[in-house]
Amino acid sequence: MNKKPTHIYQKDISNCGLTGFIAKDGALIGGEVIIRSITLMHDRGNGLGGGFAAYGIYPEYKDLFAFHLMYENDHALELTEEYLAAYFEVEQQEEIPTRRVAAIKNPPVFKRYFAKPLATDSYKEAIEFQKMTDEDVVVGHVMRINNEIEGAFVVSSGRNMGAFKGVGYPEEIAEFFRLDEYKGYTWTAHNRFPTNTPGWWGGAHPFTLLDWSIVHNGEISSYGINKRYLEMYGYLCTMLTDTEVVAYMLDLLIRKHQLSPELASLALASPFWDNIDQLPQDEKELFTAIRQVYGCALLNGPFAILFASNGRLIGLNDRVKLRPLMCATKGEMVYMASEEAAIREICPAPDKVWAPRGGEPVVAQLNAGVA
Repeated sequence: MNKKPTHIYQKDISNCGLTGFIAKDGALIGGEVIIRSITLMHDRGNGLGGGFAAYGIYPEYKDLFAFHLMYENDHALELTEEYLAAYFEVEQQEEIPTRRVAAIKNPPVFKRYFAKPLATDSYKEAIEFQKMTDEDVVVGHVMRINNEIEGAFVVSSGRNMGAFKGVGYPEEIAEFFRLDEYKGYTWTAHNRFPTNTPGWWGGAHPFTLLDWSIVHNGEISSYGINKRYLEMYGYLCTMLTDTEVVAYMLDLLIRKHQLSPELASLALASPFWDNIDQLPQDEKELFTAIRQVYGCALLNGPFAILFASNGRLIGLNDRVKLRPLMCATKGEMVYMASEEAAIREICPAPDKVWAPRGGEPVVAQLNAGVA
């Protein structure tokens, strides 16, 4: 008997595609490579979000913070540039180059600014008194712009890196931002299939803060408690999506609290208590301490994420591994993606291919001495 289509249809709830790679020797790789990889996973998205993060793309301004700003209207642009002029020394500003793409209608305006905090006497006194760093200052200003200037959003704010994202399939976003003209040593990309959050330009992945960038497949069901925990430390979640908390959480754990990437990953995807009880005593004490101190940082729900920074690319699954993540190596290259096919599209014969276990981070870093 022939079954009706409604009887044989199975909803695919594992959509969203992510891919990324790092050249550990610092070799600069053209954007066309990451575009090929994410385009292979076209069917994992629905055209409501695509994005990329690239590292090593601004060597001439590598000591400055590279702000990528998105503006929904001229008033937001004017207010933001007045704000930046009041708090930063902007050495270079320009529109981010784009192309006309038939599928992309009425995009926002994108500009980039290469800047550093103004070295005023009051600034120096505040830094010394509060023991703040330039990074702390930049984080505070990013939160203020995103929260207080309607129609302006900081897409990225790290050194020698940038995020490029919007509404469309990733290959359309890549064409729009002319990513084939960039070269970087680390790239990540995302193809979005939003299920419980809106598809809009600011809500596309990656989410960033300073040089952290996050691409994510899945859902963070602990978003509420994660968000309230971050607000205690001054982070404001304004992008209307659960993934935003992951970028801020990593900044808090790794940059502010000085945890290693492995320990930070352990906080995000801690083992269950039953599993902790079976560990050797030293590991049991460590895992117990992490869960007790950082219980509010635990990410519940299915997820696979890639998080990158200058010099590092990390892949992590939820502790039950409810979303796919594959890894591979080839010489100085490390690849991570939702599908092995997305890796083989750009690396046909890898030296090693594996699927990491749930909650077990894969950490790839630039070689020592590579800037």
